Amino acid sequence: MHAAPSLKPVLALVAGDAHARLAEEIARLIGIALTPTSVSSFADGETRVRIEGEVQDADLYIVQPTSAPTNERLMSLALIADAARGEGASRITAVLPYFGYARQDVRKNPGEPRSAQLAARILRCAGIDRAVVLELHSPALESAFDIPLLHLQADELVLPVVRAWGIADLVIVSPDAGGLKRAQRYASALGAGLAVVAKTRPGPDAAVALQILGNVHDRVCLIVDDMASTGRTLVAAAESLAHAGAKEIHALFVHAVMAPGALDRISAGPLRRIITTDSVPGTPDPRVQVVPIAPILARTVRRLARQP
Repeated sequence: MHAAPSLKPVLALVAGDAHARLAEEIARLIGIALTPTSVSSFADGETRVRIEGEVQDADLYIVQPTSAPTNERLMSLALIADAARGEGASRITAVLPYFGYARQDVRKNPGEPRSAQLAARILRCAGIDRAVVLELHSPALESAFDIPLLHLQADELVLPVVRAWGIADLVIVSPDAGGLKRAQRYASALGAGLAVVAKTRPGPDAAVALQILGNVHDRVCLIVDDMASTGRTLVAAAESLAHAGAKEIHALFVHAVMAPGALDRISAGPLRRIITTDSVPGTPDPRVQVVPIAPILARTVRRLARQP
């Protein structure tokens, strides 16, 4: 007798409470319906989660960027995963277009936590088997995860937009030394020049000065970064480029995790174009061109679902 072939787990997709619109678009592109899930609060503010569809034996994907309010989003994700594990999901994947707590992955000063490592451990403890992330704050953060991690880059989404500008004298600019590798990647793909904004201190108590390393005079500059939060770093870099004689200045950041007033601050500077993605939810604004990320996430989910 031949053993009966094992049945392939059913693909299921759940939307957390952070970015339902993105989850709906991923589901539409895959060709499935979202598994109904409710996220609410008890009277004392505790998060209350209930998966209202069937997930037993499912290959389940939870779409939940941990953007502001980060604590609540992370806890909602953990509770949804625990509920799915309790209902018998065969495999649980967290789809985190934006991973919060990414700024603090090392103890720079005594008494500080390693927030990234702790957030990643919470995912594992909640029953999540693997994670999909887009453009971590630093590639070194991959080591913070003790579950399998697929780290996606936004290049294929945003580079066609920049190429469509048809700029011959383009220079890619990193707003600080930490983002230089990302800027190098973009410059290589676009055949563009490269520059970096470096911070220098003339003396022990002197104010920080910004110095441009690279030729930007009479060139079109594109500042690239992984995120914009307050906008101050971006504006300072743009003003330094303008002072150095840049002909035009544009900005591209993947995650628009902007605090109130940040976009007004950015728009008041010398930037002509601002490009970002919809990795975190936001209100449409004519000052910003938003590139959708659902296509790359839907393709990734399809590919992972085919793996045993």
